Amino acid sequence: MAPRLGINHLQMLTAIVETGTVADAAQLLGVTPSALSHRIREAERRLDLALFTRLGRRLRLTPAGELLHQASARLLDELEQVETAAQKMGHGIEAVVRLGVATYSSYHWLPDFLNRLHEAAPAIEVELMANAVQRPLAALQEGDIDLAVVPDALIPSSMTSLPLFDDELVAIMSPEHRLAARDNVEASDFRDNDVLTYSFTNLPGHELDLFWRPANVWPRRIIRVELIDAIVDLVKANLGVAIVQRWAIAPHLETGALAACRLTEGGLSIPWSVARRSTGDQNEAVATVAGHLADWCRTRDGGFAASG
Repeated sequence: MAPRLGINHLQMLTAIVETGTVADAAQLLGVTPSALSHRIREAERRLDLALFTRLGRRLRLTPAGELLHQASARLLDELEQVETAAQKMGHGIEAVVRLGVATYSSYHWLPDFLNRLHEAAPAIEVELMANAVQRPLAALQEGDIDLAVVPDALIPSSMTSLPLFDDELVAIMSPEHRLAARDNVEASDFRDNDVLTYSFTNLPGHELDLFWRPANVWPRRIIRVELIDAIVDLVKANLGVAIVQRWAIAPHLETGALAACRLTEGGLSIPWSVARRSTGDQNEAVATVAGHLADWCRTRDGGFAASG
């Protein structure tokens, strides 16, 4: 049985939900309001049901309309991805691999890796999915990305992974901070400090497990700041300190804009890996990118934090 609605009807639903009115949706789609009103009536006639109710000038989806809109949003997104992939295939790109990186939106390492990958596998293109930062493994399981760069402790046994590098957790601070000249710090050194954190969620094998809890010492305040760039700017201004992965702030350390101290005398490190789904839908391109990323990290002897 052929679908009763076309792409133009699905676009109509999305545009009205985004704008709320026929006039604004029509402007967004580049058609006249009367043409869009006709499109609404046509869709409702084909399905023999109401898709919207009116509240003044604004339109609200009926339950049936909401069901259709949720499906149409997914279909339009998938169609856009397929069209983009088809265009790239026409220009010599045979596969697109979507990559997500956990924890921080810090990608200073990416250009060097992509250049190496292009030399080795020019028919493969990598797309960085920045919206997967907060939930990379869920995005991987749901098929929104193909590879996730994450700490080892987060990877479930149901996934396949390759080791990438061990990265050190460090305390960062302004060069003017009283602890900036120290080689290493203990939890007790932060009793009178405000500590900026990327997330209140306890990530296994991170600073809560390795640094704060064993010492049973806590800073004066823990302040959540969800952007690593904002954390860096606040720390530079001497408005707090933070504990982060060294790779995420490596460029700032190289310029001297930030100071960093090891956590405890022996230092604390986190092993990172690249994970992929262990199901039958894996393709050769995904495995190729994962392998090249692992090889590239080994050549840098320090992973993402190593100088290019």
